[in-house]
Amino acid sequence: MTEVARLRDSTQILLPQGSLSGIEGELEERFTVTVRAEDGQVRIIGSPVEIKSVSDYLARNGVTVA
Repeated sequence: MTEVARLRDSTQILLPQGSLSGIEGELEERFTVTVRAEDGQVRIIGSPVEIKSVSDYLARNGVTVA
């Protein structure tokens, strides 16, 4: 994996549209991230530390993060 791809993977999460049903607003309140809907996907963007925390939070709430 290239350095650019590794950095991108550590600073964003891509999910299918609708994956955050009911918790999208809470993500932006609880974590320092940006949540954007684009091309049928939801992109969560933040620092590597925030993305790790968001990933753990999503897993605890039943959202599968690949």
